[in-house]
Order: sequence, then structure tokens, then C-alpha cells
Amino acid sequence: MNLTRRGFMKATGAAFATSMAFQLTQQSPALAVESNSDWKLVNTEEYTNICCYCAGGCGSLLSVRDGELINLEGDPDHPINQGGLCPKGAAMFQLRNIVDPETREVIKNPDRVTKPMVRRPGASEWEDITWEDAVKEIARKVKDTRDATFEETDKNGLTVNRTPAIASLGGSQENSEEEYLILKMMRSLGVIAIDNQARV
Repeated sequence: MNLTRRGFMKATGAAFATSMAFQLTQQSPALAVESNSDWKLVNTEEYTNICCYCAGGCGSLLSVRDGELINLEGDPDHPINQGGLCPKGAAMFQLRNIVDPETREVIKNPDRVTKPMVRRPGASEWEDITWEDAVKEIARKVKDTRDATFEETDKNGLTVNRTPAIASLGGSQENSEEEYLILKMMRSLGVIAIDNQARV
């Protein structure tokens, strides 16, 4: 058989066109076909949010149906992450919901802590306390620590009014006004070790 270059190209084109025509007439799982089941995010409301973990401030989209979180993903319109999320950010969904390994259904996280708990000295178990008790205990510990370690003057007699035993680490999601108030409160207590995650 004497096949020229032009003849080879014609035969290859004809074979390709025939196979494509056959594929288009057949329903193939490789082709994007509308499924019969409902779309996961049908009848949901979409909200924007900021990731709660680091100082990056990545944007996320939350899909909610009937007051329940259905889906969480990166916000493609956010200027910082442009739709991407790190492993911690992608796992934010599991703060509230998890997938049951047996039924593969989304359920509320049974290990989520929703109220204050305390483990007393020498105890091995955590106990629930009220928010009022938690605030009172924290305030008492801050006051006791400050009183026990407060320095009015340094070794040279210079007035310093400080406590070296307390430190403050601000979060990354506070705005400037909140950080200003936190700084004022810490300075009024005499705290000198002040830092903020947002400076990262």
C-alpha cells in the first residue's frame, strides 16, 4: 500500500471525526451530564465570612439551609485568598459539623465545646461552669497574679508600675478599635508583654 503524507492526514482526520461522532451519540460518564439528584447547594443562602485561625484574614463562603451550615469553601472574590483555603481553613466546617463515618451524613460535632469548662487543680475531669462564674474566676486570677507580682519601681528606683507575670496575645480578627481598647486595658493592668497575632 502506497500511502502519501496527505493521504495519511486525511485518513487520520476521518478516523478522528468518526470516533467523535460516535462518542457524541453515546452517553458517556466521561461527559458532563446533569445528574438526577438535587444539587448539594440548592435552596441555600450564601454568606461571606473570614477564617478564624490565623492573621491572614482569608475569605470564605458559607452556605446555610434552614439555619444549618451546609457547606464552607473559599471565597473566589476575596482579594487575599482568591478562593483558596489552607488545611486549617478548609477544616473550619468541622468546628460545627462533621461527617458521620458510618452513615456518611453531616451531623453536629458532638465534641464541640459550647460552654465554659474548668479543670480544678488535682482533678482529671472537666466540669461545666456558667459564663458568670468563668468571668469571675478569670478576673480573680488576674487580680491575684497582678497583686502578687506588681512592681512599682525597678532596681534603680525608677517608677515602672508593671507586672511581668501576665502577657497579652491579641487575636487576628479584632478591628483597630477593639485592639485599641485591649491595649488600654492591658496597659492599665501594668502588662508589658503585649503582642498581637495580626502583626504577622
